[in-house]
Amino acid sequence: MEYIYSAMVLYAAGKDITEDAITAILKVAGIDPDVAKIKALVSSLEGVNIADAIASASVAATPATVVASVADAPTAKVKEEKPKEEKVSEEEAAAGLSALFG
Repeated sequence: MEYIYSAMVLYAAGKDITEDAITAILKVAGIDPDVAKIKALVSSLEGVNIADAIASASVAATPATVVASVADAPTAKVKEEKPKEEKVSEEEAAAGLSALFG
């Protein structure tokens, strides 16, 4: 995933997605780059209009929908309830323990 993310960073910055640029990003992130993966990524992105791919991706629309529905939801105050503490006498506690051991 880090290879794709580096390509997306370059795209967002308006830079060319090249092998050298991806390698530089990965090295700065502390990742030992795999040259074969970088070459495969760059060659697979040749001729791809990334803006169109992002616009047509169904995954990209999902987070926006979730954010919109959460933003539209009415805010409700949640009343914090403390658990009730039951007081047990020493006699009851001893009786309970004796029941365990016969």
